Amino acid sequence: MTMEISFPGNKKVNAHYKGFTIETDQAKAEGGDGSAPEPFDLFLSSMGTCAGIYVVYFCEERNIDITGMKMSLTFDRNEQTHLIEKVNIQISLPPGFPKKYKSAIVKTAGLCTVKRNILHPPEFHITADIQNA
Repeated sequence: MTMEISFPGNKKVNAHYKGFTIETDQAKAEGGDGSAPEPFDLFLSSMGTCAGIYVVYFCEERNIDITGMKMSLTFDRNEQTHLIEKVNIQISLPPGFPKKYKSAIVKTAGLCTVKRNILHPPEFHITADIQNA
């Protein structure tokens, strides 16, 4: 599969994949227009939404109503390297959630593919070529 990356202007960089355009921009403080999430914001949201879809599938398989369920993601960043050192995901279960599934839903959220790719990162191979006019 190929994802095409385009540069529509200023600090905007967009990804075109599976018929969708995923727009990114930099914050105004970074010289962008602040018109879309920054790429790193999408990285963070991919962790939360991936864990979230695993939670949804878990609940659907057991006919558990997810109304009122919420999740939050926080992270600890190293001030010197600016890299994330710890990701915290909190699942707020609704009052009627079956207690017997509490630890299972936590385990299920941890199975997300984004997390597994971070734990077992791919090899990156970056090349460049000059286009013909």
